[in-house]
Amino acid sequence: MNRLGSLVLLLVLTPAFVGCSDVRTLSGSADGDGKEAREDPGASERVDPAVDRYLDGVLPKGPGITVAAARGGALKHCAGRGLADRAAEAPATCDTVYDVMSMTKQFTAAAVLKLEMAGELRVTDRIDRYLGPVPDDKRDITLHQLLTHTAGLPEGLGDDYEPVSRAEMLTGAMKARLRSAPGKEFHYSNVGYSLLAAIVEKVSGQSYERFLAERLFRPAGMTGTGYVLPAWDRAQVAVEYDRHGRAQGRPMDHPWAPDGPFWNLRGNGGMLSTARDMFRWHRALTGDTVLSSTAKRKLFSPQVRVPELDGSYGYGWVVVDTDDGRVAWHDGGNDWSLGTVAEYRRQRIMVFWVSNHAYQKGKWNLEDGQLELSHGVAERVRRPV
Repeated sequence: MNRLGSLVLLLVLTPAFVGCSDVRTLSGSADGDGKEAREDPGASERVDPAVDRYLDGVLPKGPGITVAAARGGALKHCAGRGLADRAAEAPATCDTVYDVMSMTKQFTAAAVLKLEMAGELRVTDRIDRYLGPVPDDKRDITLHQLLTHTAGLPEGLGDDYEPVSRAEMLTGAMKARLRSAPGKEFHYSNVGYSLLAAIVEKVSGQSYERFLAERLFRPAGMTGTGYVLPAWDRAQVAVEYDRHGRAQGRPMDHPWAPDGPFWNLRGNGGMLSTARDMFRWHRALTGDTVLSSTAKRKLFSPQVRVPELDGSYGYGWVVVDTDDGRVAWHDGGNDWSLGTVAEYRRQRIMVFWVSNHAYQKGKWNLEDGQLELSHGVAERVRRPV
């Protein structure tokens, strides 16, 4: 289910965008007019006319999709299009709950860094310090290698919804044949991020979701992100649709454990969130309420090159450096939904969008040009009012 999209496309688009931005309007937490930008807690949909016109011209008619964009500390656009649930004729909105899929990895990475800030672990530690004796071929794997997909582990161990416990996942990971020696090559691995979630649990003494809720989401003001802890109304959660337009239910309609997805998915994907909460996460990442400056440097640093592409992987983010600034992004997708979040770090611009119907056979495929969509929204948010 989890993926990395067309990195080459972002590399082509980013320099043109970043090079023409006016960084002076985005200094500090101001929104271009020298005044502190604050979220209006009573706001529902927020529509930026330039973004709205752009979306009119590029989005197909049919999919339910929510798009959010922020500049500095201000939420400039947050609105839905289409339906989150066709049977109920429920519209997609800024507060529709979606599966954010592989974008979950940035939360897992932040959790590891939060524990490092507290002195409870180091990213240079070997995994046997937390997981007990491990096979000889995996003895030298470090947390850094799990974070950067360089541990050599396989992409997955089975179906996302297979009823696999944490213990069973750990056993499968330890038995898995490595694709390369630890630290030698980049191989995108969902297994590695599930191992990180297990390590978060063992070090913190809390469940993975509980740790995120208390140590990351609550300080960030995020009330609608998690697996089962948020008090969502079921009707708030988007129904997903396959390429033939057939309803596939909500994420929790698939086999889940009582506390969230099973361990082939936990930690690497499956997190549910809203566009408004993703804005709050962006706001936290531009300040120090959740992570220190040192931790954020690790999160967004280009840690390892991604083969055959002019880009790198940080900790839970793809990182692209240009002459005009750093862009971090990650996508997520399954057979039904697709989404992308992008952080233009120097301009302090965030774009997030997610659809519950990414593919319609013979009509549209949102994966084609997905980063063009993010870039187009960012370009319009960048422009001074």
